Amino acid sequence: MQLFSHDIGIDLGTSTVLIYVEGSGVVSREPSVVAVDRTTGRILQVGSAAHNMLGRTPGNVVAMHPLKDGVISDHEMTVKMLQHLFRVSSKSSLFTPKPRVVVSVPSGITEVEERTVINAVIEAGARRVYLIEEPLAAGLGAGLDISGPKGHMVVDIGAGTTDVAILTMNGVAVSSSIKVGGNYIDDAIMKHLRRTLGIVVGQTTAEELKIQIGSAYEHGDNLSVTVKGRDAKNGAPREVMVTTEQISAPIQKAIRAIYDEIVSVLEDASAELVSDVAENGITLTGGGSQLAGLAQVFQDRMQIPFSVADDPASCVAYGCGKSLSWINHMTEGPINIARKRLLRNRSQG
Repeated sequence: MQLFSHDIGIDLGTSTVLIYVEGSGVVSREPSVVAVDRTTGRILQVGSAAHNMLGRTPGNVVAMHPLKDGVISDHEMTVKMLQHLFRVSSKSSLFTPKPRVVVSVPSGITEVEERTVINAVIEAGARRVYLIEEPLAAGLGAGLDISGPKGHMVVDIGAGTTDVAILTMNGVAVSSSIKVGGNYIDDAIMKHLRRTLGIVVGQTTAEELKIQIGSAYEHGDNLSVTVKGRDAKNGAPREVMVTTEQISAPIQKAIRAIYDEIVSVLEDASAELVSDVAENGITLTGGGSQLAGLAQVFQDRMQIPFSVADDPASCVAYGCGKSLSWINHMTEGPINIARKRLLRNRSQG
């Protein structure tokens, strides 16, 4: 009988939760969606099964994302979702101690949001909780050598947020986080199609459009796909052909916001670190980094080498897993990232 627990790393993403178990690797990759019965409050489905119910539930059932913009928006549902994922991810028994857990959080998280994450993971079954900034975890997961003094830049484009950071000596030198990511683009595509083509589509359809024909190039190949939705005027079912060019505007808006954030972080960094970044290049991670042509577009604009990490959507989870090796030296509880960054900026100024 197993009498010891394995430590766990969690990429608590807005759209997907990945769980890394020490000794086993990534054992769970589920959409962060919960389906609940409004009448009884009982959880009906979690993960993929709940995701399939989005927009298709009867009146007494709601399928929802308990996380928004990289942080917890519904505490109770997040706890229940994590409890379910812990059960299916570990082979624990009644006699197995609760695990220690490393959880990734956005760089721009507040202390209140940190405590919400910690409390949720504790309630879900963790013995102790340690936080790690998402770009640091992404850099570790991407295989960057950040142990030395040389600076490496990571741009982690998730569903809810994009985190930009320069990493050095196993830490974050400069970082920033904006609420622009995959979901932002999906929502913008939905609004754009309604305004320009008069068709209403759901977020799942918008995401499929982005993946199938979306491009970072403003004037690249003009692909097309047939989309089914609802007529914005009369509510009748409607089918239209949508092209890459027709969804370019909302995508370009997001790209400009991310580009501006990269430039802002470079402006806040020391000349030595900027020189390192120019030499080492910039690594893109997160599911959003897989947008066609994104790395090349950034490289052309900035004249700095850009590359997309291997398996970019899993980098944060793998980084959480790697950080488990020094969990005994990590600080338990809130790390108050925002305050630390403010103090660092003041000392540099």
